[in-house]
Amino acid sequence: MGSAMQQRLYILDTGFSLPDRIGSIQSCLTDGSDLRTVVGGLKHNPDGIVIDHKAGRMYWTNMGAKLENDDGYLESARLDGSDRQIVVPTGNVGVFTPKQVALAVKSQKLYWCDREGMKVMRANPDGSEREVLVSTGSTAEDREDTSRHCVGIAVDESKGCFYWSQKGPSKGNGGRILKSPIEVAAGTTPEDRPREVILRGLPEPIDLEIEEETQTLFWTDRGDPPRGNTLNKISLTDLAAATKAGQPLKSEILARRLHEAIGLSVDHKNQKAYVADLAGGVYSIDLETREKTVLFPELGDLTGVALAHL
Repeated sequence: MGSAMQQRLYILDTGFSLPDRIGSIQSCLTDGSDLRTVVGGLKHNPDGIVIDHKAGRMYWTNMGAKLENDDGYLESARLDGSDRQIVVPTGNVGVFTPKQVALAVKSQKLYWCDREGMKVMRANPDGSEREVLVSTGSTAEDREDTSRHCVGIAVDESKGCFYWSQKGPSKGNGGRILKSPIEVAAGTTPEDRPREVILRGLPEPIDLEIEEETQTLFWTDRGDPPRGNTLNKISLTDLAAATKAGQPLKSEILARRLHEAIGLSVDHKNQKAYVADLAGGVYSIDLETREKTVLFPELGDLTGVALAHL
C-alpha cells in the first residue's frame, strides 16, 4: 500500500537561461528526494501542468517559440513520461501563450488561460470540442495592454463557476482575479460572458487553486513586496459576505520572500502547498504553521508545479 500512496511533484523547467533553451519536466518526492527527468526536450517554454489521476496522465502547456505569435500548444503524457501526445496543436483556435491549465474532474474538461491570446479556453482531454469561454481583446493593440492578459485558472464545479487572474503590468499593482459561471445562456459570446471582479489592485497574480469544500482560493503573486512574491489565500464565503455588506476583506499572506512566484499546487488533505518560482526555487509550505521549507533553491527556470498521488 505504501507505493500506492506515494506522492510526487512534477515541475516544469523552461530552460530559459540555458544556451539551447531546452526545458524539461522534473519529478521528485515531496521532500525533494529522488529527483529525475521524466520528459526532456521541451523547446517551447512550458508553463502550466495538471495531473489527471484517473487516467494516470499529465497535461502541460507550451507558450510557444515566439510570444507574439499564435504558436502555443498543449501536450500530454503518462506520469512516467511515456506516450507523449499533442493535445491542442500549435496555431489552433488562435492559441498564443497558454499558461496555467486546470482539470475539471466531474466534467473531464481542461481549462486554460492564454496570456497574449487574451482568452480563457476549454477542451476535452483529447483536445476535441475546443472553445473560447472568455475573450478580453482581439487586436494587436489590445495585446499590448497587459491588463487584458489572462494567466491563472481554477474551476469550482461544486458552485458552477471558474476563476482566472489577469496579471496587469509587471509589478504594477493592477492585477485582478475574476469569476464567471460555467453555464451561460445560449448565444452568449466570449466577449459578453458574465464576469465579476472579486479582487483588484493585486501586485501581479499568477497561478490559482481552489479548495472547493472550504471555499478557499489560493494564488501566487510575482509582483513586488510587501504583497508580491507571495503565496496568498482568501475565504470566498467571507469575501461574498463582506462584499454584500460593503466592507473590504483582506487576503492572507501564507508565505513571503519568493522569487518570481508562479507555479502552485495545494495538498488539501495534508494542508501543504507547493510553489515553484522563476528563479529556480521549489518550496513546501505548511498551511497551518506557515512554515516554508526550501526543497530546491535553484533547480532551473521554473514555472508550473503539480502534485500527483501515485
